[in-house]
Amino acid sequence: MASHRRPKQPSRARVTVLTATAAAAVALSAQAAHADPKPTKAEVKEKVDKLYAEAEAATEKYNGAKEQQEKLEKEVDALQDKVAREQADLNSLRGELGSIATAQYRSGGIDPSVQLFLASDPDTFLDQASALDQLTAKQTESLEKIQAKQRSLAQERKEAEAKLSELSEVRDALGANKKKYQKKLADARALLNTLTAAERQKMADDDARASRSAGTRVDLGNEVPASALGAAALANAATQIGKPYVSGGTGPSSFDCSGLTQWAYAQAGVAITRTTYTQINQGTQIGRSSLKPGDLVFFNNTEHVALYAGDNTVLHAPHPGAYVRYESMDTIGSFQVGVRI
Repeated sequence: MASHRRPKQPSRARVTVLTATAAAAVALSAQAAHADPKPTKAEVKEKVDKLYAEAEAATEKYNGAKEQQEKLEKEVDALQDKVAREQADLNSLRGELGSIATAQYRSGGIDPSVQLFLASDPDTFLDQASALDQLTAKQTESLEKIQAKQRSLAQERKEAEAKLSELSEVRDALGANKKKYQKKLADARALLNTLTAAERQKMADDDARASRSAGTRVDLGNEVPASALGAAALANAATQIGKPYVSGGTGPSSFDCSGLTQWAYAQAGVAITRTTYTQINQGTQIGRSSLKPGDLVFFNNTEHVALYAGDNTVLHAPHPGAYVRYESMDTIGSFQVGVRI
């Protein structure tokens, strides 16, 4: 005879586990459905180029802070030396005043009329009295010198303290900008690591080809440098083709963008400042159509500087991982302004 017993119901615990498992499966499938697709090589390159540009902007601020720090350190050293000399002069004046006081004491602190009464030789007394008057006048002069020196010393110390405070702020800015560009470079490396090994190799090969082709002298055609100085600066920079880009590099083994332009002009006998933000104000600003070989060319809101080489081409230190090379202006970014030194 068939059994009429009711089937066994699943336990509460089993229902809970099944429900949770199902919910997790739904959540995972939903998450997979809404997950962002892996960026393409072109998208990664675009983001990496943007990070490199941001890193270069931070590098230029770092360079500016470093230059300011070096200047302030020299000023602080000079002020501290001056304070030390002022203190030595003050100590000398105080010693001189002490000698005068000793001479007065030895001449006797007796009332002059009593000294005259006791003196066996009035002429001798009068000579001593005259010497005492001279000592008193010299003491007054020394006191005035001491007071002036104390005021001067206090001012020098105040100025030195202000410079030290400014130096501390600059050092903080230096550290902050260094961390910023290091973070941007780390982000760029992380992005590149999302690509396959083959994709990364393709990007490296493309960049290497750009560097190799940059080794060939650019045909300037009929574009003549605006001056012998510009021609010399461009020729100097051309001797550095193939040198690596390094943040903070000023040559001769490596360069960043403004380090290369500064070095190139220095070899031509002209000192220009260290950063893009100051180099842009060093000469006459000109438009793109007026560029001549050797002119400075600024891009991307003063984040990057290069040397114009002719035929819509610049010679520059591009970005981390690249080398000093010629490159079309159309591939670098937005043209800002040219500057003729």
